Amino acid sequence: MATLEKVQISGDGVETFDAFVAGEEGKPGVVVLQEWWGVDYEIKNHALSLAAKGFRTLIPDLYKGKVALETAEAQHLMDGLDWPTAIKEIGASAKWLQAHGSKKVGVIGFCMGGALSLMAAINVDSVSAAVSFYGVPEAALKEDAKAKVPVQAHFGELDNFKGFSDVEAARALEKRLEAAGVPHEVHIYPGQGHAFVNASPEARKRKEGMGLPGHDEAAVELAWSRTVDWLNKHL
Repeated sequence: MATLEKVQISGDGVETFDAFVAGEEGKPGVVVLQEWWGVDYEIKNHALSLAAKGFRTLIPDLYKGKVALETAEAQHLMDGLDWPTAIKEIGASAKWLQAHGSKKVGVIGFCMGGALSLMAAINVDSVSAAVSFYGVPEAALKEDAKAKVPVQAHFGELDNFKGFSDVEAARALEKRLEAAGVPHEVHIYPGQGHAFVNASPEARKRKEGMGLPGHDEAAVELAWSRTVDWLNKHL
C-alpha cells in the first residue's frame, strides 16, 4: 500500500518548500494540486489513490503548512495565494519527479488546483498532460487556449460556482480548447455538484455541510477511470 513521504524541493527560482510523495520511483509522475482547503486529508487520498494505480505522485504544499477548516478561511487562503510563484513551484515539482525517475510528468488539480493545472498546461514546459477537476482560472488568467499539452477536464452539472466551475464555465473552456486545436476532453457529470469526487466519510460530511449534492459512487468511478486512461495515454 502506498504511503506519503515528506520531501523538500528547491530550484526554479523558488524558495525551498515541502511536498508529499507517494508511489514507486520510475513510474509516470503526477503533480497533485490541492483544493482551496490546503494539503488536507482528501488531497492526500487522491494522491495515494493515483499512486496505487501505478503513478508516482507529488503534492506541493502551496499554502506552506496552512490548512483551512472553514470556507471563509479557505477563501482567505486562496485569495492570498501568489499564483505566479505557485506555477513555479509546480514546475519545480515536475522537475523533481523527472530527476527521480519519472520520464514524463502530468498535473492534476481539484477546485483551486484544477485552475492551477490549466495554468500549468500553459506555463510549465516539463508537464506532458493536464487534468482539471471543477476549476477554471479567473478571467485575467484564461489563457487555456494557449495550452501546450493535452487537457482533460471534469465538471458537475449542478456546480453553482459561477464562472469558475459551473456548466457555463465548462462549455466556455471546451470552446476555447476546440478553437485552439488543443487535444482535450471535457466531461460534465449529470446530477453532480462541486467536489463530487471527494469520497471519504470526512469529505462527504463537509460537502453536506456546504449544501452540495450527495455522493454518487458511479460518477466517482467513471471520473477516475477517465482520468487514469488519460494519464496512461499521455504519460
